[in-house]
Amino acid sequence: MSSVMAVLSDSLVANAFCLGLLLVQIPATAILLVRLIRGPFRHPPLQPEAPHPDLLGTVSVIVPTLNEAERIPPCLEGLSRQSYEVREVIVVDSHSQDGTPDLVKAFQQNDPRFRLMTDDPLPTGWVGRPWALHTGFLASSEKSDWVLGIDADTQPAPGLVASLLKTALEEEYDLITLSPRFILHYPGELWLQPALLMTLIYRFGAAGDSANSPERVMANGQCFFCRRSVLTRVGGYTSARASFCDDVTLARHIAAQGAKVGFLDGAQVLKVRMYEGAAETWHEWGRSLDLKDAADPAQIWGDSLLLLAVQGLPVPLVLGLIPEIASGTSTLTTLTAFSLNCLLVAVRIGLNWAIAPSYDFSQAKATWIFWLSPLADPLAVLRIVLSSLQKPRQWRGRSYE
Repeated sequence: MSSVMAVLSDSLVANAFCLGLLLVQIPATAILLVRLIRGPFRHPPLQPEAPHPDLLGTVSVIVPTLNEAERIPPCLEGLSRQSYEVREVIVVDSHSQDGTPDLVKAFQQNDPRFRLMTDDPLPTGWVGRPWALHTGFLASSEKSDWVLGIDADTQPAPGLVASLLKTALEEEYDLITLSPRFILHYPGELWLQPALLMTLIYRFGAAGDSANSPERVMANGQCFFCRRSVLTRVGGYTSARASFCDDVTLARHIAAQGAKVGFLDGAQVLKVRMYEGAAETWHEWGRSLDLKDAADPAQIWGDSLLLLAVQGLPVPLVLGLIPEIASGTSTLTTLTAFSLNCLLVAVRIGLNWAIAPSYDFSQAKATWIFWLSPLADPLAVLRIVLSSLQKPRQWRGRSYE
């Protein structure tokens, strides 16, 4: 008798747990599917464009640097291969100690468009990256109609700037940022990085989706292309001066002013090698993906709950409910929860195929590990939650109060 009661008790607990789970997961799944359904109708990926001689000198490029000697050569090489549209490439160095300025000077000897400058000491209330970009913006030529902020770890393809200009002018964008093609090397990052990237897709949709409201606009400061007149109107980078996700903060501020903002697929025109290995990916990228500096607490924790429901829990729940289903004693509620989470796992596996073109595997070791990245989803969601609870104290070699 006691064993029967124990089984009944366990069944009731499992049923109650699954019922509570469904009350959260069903609406979260509906939100996710609405975002993903828009994917096939998104803006097509940008393609490299031929030079436009009629747009001579319309773009000023700004590259913020701090100890980037190991990563910046491909970026400088890529920028040197941009054509007529680029008036100047201003590298704003924040007192690097690793020889970064010497590398820039070497390119400057062969391409007079390159200009090296050092920013002033970081003012109170500013984060280093937006300060360097703001310094470069103020020093750039007013004859340039567009300003392109680009990170030192990027690898611009020939025709990148021409493609940005063509898209912006033909489609009347005021600001375009691009999702790049990520270069992966090591097994750990092949496993973890796609799971972290997926947290962005689940919250904001795919690159090229234009349905987001200003407060949910997504952006990537690795390639931030903006009309000079718009940047001037909002005071340059001042609205994002204290933000550790300055790209999203500034893009949302600009969108709120009524500007047309696009976060587009740039995998064909821009590559990036962000971090070395899983540990650095977890520590460096993970602490900014919460976007807490660009959103209010309700959005941050609402998004965290959504991620937990549709990304963090499905794999553990499917594995955990298999014994219950196999026992033959499961209730309709348990079967429904199991089926829903199987659906979510299937969606996640399908998205792995969808994002594969956003990766460069040419230098990767054990590429097959990429396909196991859904197993890293619980860790990725945990990283977002942990980051949401903490304010960065160090960033890119600087310490902040």
